[in-house]
Amino acid sequence: MIQHPEIIQGGMGIGVSSWKLARAVSQCGQMGVVSGTALDTVFARRLQEGDPGGDLRRALGRFPFQDVAQEILKRYFIEGGKKADEAYRPIPMHSINSPRPLIELTVAANFSEVYLAKENHNGLVGINFLEKIQLPTLYSIYGAMLAGVGYILMGAGIPRTIPGILDDFVAGRPTRLRLDVSGAAGDEEFASSFHPAEFFCRRTPSVKRPLFVAIVSSATLATTLVRKSTGRVDGFVVEGPTAGGHNAPPRGLLKLSEKGEPLYGERDDPDLQKIRALGAPFWLAGSYFTYERFAEALELGAVGVQVGTPFAFCEESGIDAQWKRRVIANVRAGSLSIFTDPFGSPTGFPFKVVQTEGSLSEEPVYEARKRVCDMGYLRQAFRTPDGTLGYRCAAEPVESYVMKGGNAEDTIGRKCLCNGLISTIGLGQVRSGATHEPPLITAGDDLIKIANYLLPDRDTYHASDVILSILHPTPAL
Repeated sequence: MIQHPEIIQGGMGIGVSSWKLARAVSQCGQMGVVSGTALDTVFARRLQEGDPGGDLRRALGRFPFQDVAQEILKRYFIEGGKKADEAYRPIPMHSINSPRPLIELTVAANFSEVYLAKENHNGLVGINFLEKIQLPTLYSIYGAMLAGVGYILMGAGIPRTIPGILDDFVAGRPTRLRLDVSGAAGDEEFASSFHPAEFFCRRTPSVKRPLFVAIVSSATLATTLVRKSTGRVDGFVVEGPTAGGHNAPPRGLLKLSEKGEPLYGERDDPDLQKIRALGAPFWLAGSYFTYERFAEALELGAVGVQVGTPFAFCEESGIDAQWKRRVIANVRAGSLSIFTDPFGSPTGFPFKVVQTEGSLSEEPVYEARKRVCDMGYLRQAFRTPDGTLGYRCAAEPVESYVMKGGNAEDTIGRKCLCNGLISTIGLGQVRSGATHEPPLITAGDDLIKIANYLLPDRDTYHASDVILSILHPTPAL
């Protein structure tokens, strides 16, 4: 019988759930999770920073395809790191026909992140992906499986085909992922495909199937996945609207509060009785990071809880130290607030934003930023008149978006999450005039409660403090 973890550390943002955080949680006996979002860009930029400590190069040294590893190092590694006012070398944006070097980088980056999280211990490690980010998915999953990832977690969509893709990789078969394409006719199908043995032109290592856990917000979605997925669904994370990052939109007609946030009601509460009846283990997420809420989750039939926000601001997380200090100072001062932005994300999903001085949460900072889309993970694929695929993002320059058939109204208030989130971990692109992209920090509604982990003489805390406070009824510190 599988012994599932009581605590799943959330796979947050771009690089917030880094291998260092996942490793720390896993070594405490729970499940550490790395974020699989934009790992190719994160990896390339870390190499250009000089790879302090040599961790990435050590991981690449264990990558099964050493010729590929050496080419990646030649392309991106800078001894001693690039100059502070020098731009990062860009990588191509993914498409249905991503260039070979980009696919190689994506596989290697996901392998390395998982390898480092698992290195020299036997704890559980998972990786988190967003279903809406489809173009790099096959390469990302395969890279994580090469490193022996234990769990694949995926939300922000309906990941019905992922279980079958895992089975294909285990069997050594070619696999494909159908893409969501705006404007496609009912009988048209666009898909990305990947056959590792053919791509790498050699016999590839055997891989084990990780458990697949879908992140859902309703019993309806969970039931659909159990009945219609292409393979076995091994569990669910049931996430409520207080969780950080993207939230599922409220059911029915969108209504906003006086502050301009989406209003959630009883219809948005998941039917846990129906989810229990599916027979798969589940974890509850969204403000479940106290002992009392943990105990409540167990009473409701959950195996445990998924926790994000407290881990996001602990010492081991990937958030840049200056922004971590700033948020924690605001928590201490009682001046911190979270805004659930109904229109900020290019995906159309509500997105939680920490209101922080100097970040994209401030209107003057947002207005001063020149709109640019040069990472492209949240672009929407669309069918062009000649039947090929184009790509557009509601956060790109308005003229470009409209020229590609988009509606100008859809660009109002949209923020570039890709550039904002990667800036949060200190890897923001350098623009003309040596200015860096401003960050965008996300967290759950109960961020203020991380004050519980802070002793009077300390402005930091560790992942182990979070775990102890969840599992024990008395204050851990």
